[in-house]
Amino acid sequence: MNTLVLIGGISRESLNKRFFEEMLKNYVGKLSFSRFEIEKLPYYSQDIESEPLPVVEEFRTMIREAQAVLLITPEYNRSFPGVLKNALDWGSRPYGQNCWNGKPAAIMGVSVGSIGTYGAQSQLKTVCSFLNMHIMNQPEFYGNASVLMDDNGLTEKSLPFVQNYLENFEKWISNKL
Repeated sequence: MNTLVLIGGISRESLNKRFFEEMLKNYVGKLSFSRFEIEKLPYYSQDIESEPLPVVEEFRTMIREAQAVLLITPEYNRSFPGVLKNALDWGSRPYGQNCWNGKPAAIMGVSVGSIGTYGAQSQLKTVCSFLNMHIMNQPEFYGNASVLMDDNGLTEKSLPFVQNYLENFEKWISNKL
C-alpha cells in the first residue's frame, strides 16, 4: 500500500526523522513508504497557489497517488510545526482541489517530553479532520524518544509497539479503500 510520509521535524538531527528511519529498518508488512521533504515547499500564499510551481505539482501528484498518509510530527509549544501546516495547506488548495480528501491517515510522533507529541497530534487531528482525511484514532502513537530509541536504533521493548501500530494502520487503510 503506497503511503506518503510527511515528517514535521526538518532539522538535521530531528528525532522524528531518526525514528522514521529506524522504523523502516524494522518494519515488516504491506505498507510501502514514499517520503516528501516538506521543507522544499514555499510558504503557502493565495497569491501563488495557482502558479505551476514544479515542487508543488510534484507534491500534489504524490498525494494523489498515495493510498494513505502517515504524518510524523514533533511537538513545539503544544502544537505541530508550521512547516507541516504549510504542507497541509498546499495539498488542500486552491479551493475545491483538496488532494487530501478521503485519504486514510495516521499520526505518529516522538519527543524528549514525557507525554510525547500528544498536544501536537491533538491539534493535527483537528486540521486533518477539516481536510476530510480519515484519521486512525486508535491506537495512538506518541512517546518519549529516549524510551523508544537508543544508540542502536529502536529498543527491543519498542519494536512490538511500533509493529502493532503499523499493522493496525494497514487494517485501517484496507477498510477505507
